[in-house]
Amino acid sequence: MPPRKFQPHPFSYHQELDLVIENLANEGRGVARVDGWVVFVSFALPGERVRARVFRNHKNYSEADLVEVIEPSPDRVEPRCALFGQCGGCQYQHLAYDRQLEWKRSQVGELLWHMARIKHPVLPVIPSPRQYGYRSKITPHFQKPKNGEIGAIGFLRAGTRNAMVDVARCPIAMDALNAELSRAREAARAVPGTFKNGATLLMRAAANGVLTRPDETAVEDVGGVRFEFHAGDFFQNNPFILPEFVSHAVREAAASGARRLVDAYCGSGLFAISAAREFQEVIGVEISEGAVRKAAHNAEINGLTHCRFLAADAAAIFESIEGGGSETVVIIDPPRAGCSEDFLRQLFAFAPRRVVYVSCNPATQMRDLALFTEAGFNLLKVQPFDLFPQTRHLECVMTLEKSG
Repeated sequence: MPPRKFQPHPFSYHQELDLVIENLANEGRGVARVDGWVVFVSFALPGERVRARVFRNHKNYSEADLVEVIEPSPDRVEPRCALFGQCGGCQYQHLAYDRQLEWKRSQVGELLWHMARIKHPVLPVIPSPRQYGYRSKITPHFQKPKNGEIGAIGFLRAGTRNAMVDVARCPIAMDALNAELSRAREAARAVPGTFKNGATLLMRAAANGVLTRPDETAVEDVGGVRFEFHAGDFFQNNPFILPEFVSHAVREAAASGARRLVDAYCGSGLFAISAAREFQEVIGVEISEGAVRKAAHNAEINGLTHCRFLAADAAAIFESIEGGGSETVVIIDPPRAGCSEDFLRQLFAFAPRRVVYVSCNPATQMRDLALFTEAGFNLLKVQPFDLFPQTRHLECVMTLEKSG
């Protein structure tokens, strides 16, 4: 029985199709075509012949579940997790790691062209030193107990908005987190009456142990620089690639020759403090007052006296900076939604010598790049980093310089 709002064209509900997968979309789904009509198939790989079952038709494409791999790709490998395909956390465990990197590089190049109309070489993706056991933070959750029992404790089911998958162990999480996950699951299920609603569990592995309360102080060393932050706050959660990732952004900023660094969206000061010794003046801006206090504290414990941090919306950052942008390089690391138009307008008016744009969402990054180009910035370098092996996610660092 099809869902009430099912659109029956061009395929009927649960119609099965034999397809050849041509490409891989940036959401991690295989792309096939039937008489020019695009069909996305989850967990199918390029070059494979598969049988797929249609579950949704849109105006110009359809979505289908993978039923059977008839002719597998030579790049297909056995997933390490028995829940792969059910749990929504990973999309690529079935794809050999070197090919994951190649596809991610290709997808960045495609986004460059489609979103910004720029053809520019994309450097090879810097791989994570660990492909599994790398995550230093997980937040499994569960829904409201029913009949005095807690149901699944884990993560969202692939392709759903609120269905849960019970996860006893996550292979991309660090071993210390999995040990804590086992303990936390038992502890929660022993006292279901204490939860009137669902709950989210926090587990962060740091230099000072595994932390489970959001307000606990986590300690992390990144390239010899000490950072302290609340366990519940945002901080990059692949510590194995983090030193190289941060060092690249610092090198690109320092190569500008500017004397001043402005770190917009600075959080607890990761980039600003890591780069501080390369600049005469460092200014960080963050909307969260708590994060600003942590950033100032991190500068202090690292013996830095030429850094100041402001609690302000990034869109108002340049009002407090004396002088023009000719002696300034700006690092931006915005949320997944990218930069606001208001922020970009002020940034372009400030006209910094160079911008190092760090992003966890290359699609919005390339959307913003089109505006940078219009404002007279040249793209110098595109360097992706694989902070999230086995998933469709990656970080991308673009270096932009003001022309003239």
